[in-house]
Amino acid sequence: MQVFFLVLSKTECLEPLLEKLLECGANGATILDSTGMMRVLDQRGDDAPMFGALRHLFDPERKSSKTLMMVLEDEQAQKVRDIVNEVTGGLNQPDTGVMFAVPVLFAEGMEGCHQ
Repeated sequence: MQVFFLVLSKTECLEPLLEKLLECGANGATILDSTGMMRVLDQRGDDAPMFGALRHLFDPERKSSKTLMMVLEDEQAQKVRDIVNEVTGGLNQPDTGVMFAVPVLFAEGMEGCHQ
């Protein structure tokens, strides 16, 4: 088993992504509102040179992202990765998101969450 994380900057993809995940049997996700480190520092309003050079990378309309977490069976992980890239147009595109997974050492309370 793996715990899968997706920090989705392209939040307009969230609902289509969730629909596709349900279709493939990946359910039980938790979704949190999240804000990236650079966004928080940018909101401070100081003009530190290190951050000033990075300000142009921000989409001024996008204030937050969505972080999706879900426990997956190992065999589901690649399918979920493929779905994320299909729905978002690929995480290699700027300001789209980041995903990663880590092994699960144990899980309790998951009865009925996986098919």
